[in-house]
Amino acid sequence: METRYRTSFQRDLKRIKDKTLLVQVRQVIAQIKQAKSLNEIPNLRKLKGFDTFYRIRLGDYRIGIEVESDTVIFTRLLHRKDIYRYFP
Repeated sequence: METRYRTSFQRDLKRIKDKTLLVQVRQVIAQIKQAKSLNEIPNLRKLKGFDTFYRIRLGDYRIGIEVESDTVIFTRLLHRKDIYRYFP
């Protein structure tokens, strides 16, 4: 799948200091690039009430993504207490 990154995701990524979390984010991005469909992405759940928005769980953090046909847009990377305030 093709991937794109919003500036909000890049800004959130710069704020993360936990190196193990950053490694996990890189692994998720690599898995999404290799995936042929959404079913191959682990820890992916669709958000209720939205057709194109999903979240990926990484411990206490969540990656908010938007899916448009064959493109995954990384939108936010926030702690679980904040993600639903700012995403989608």
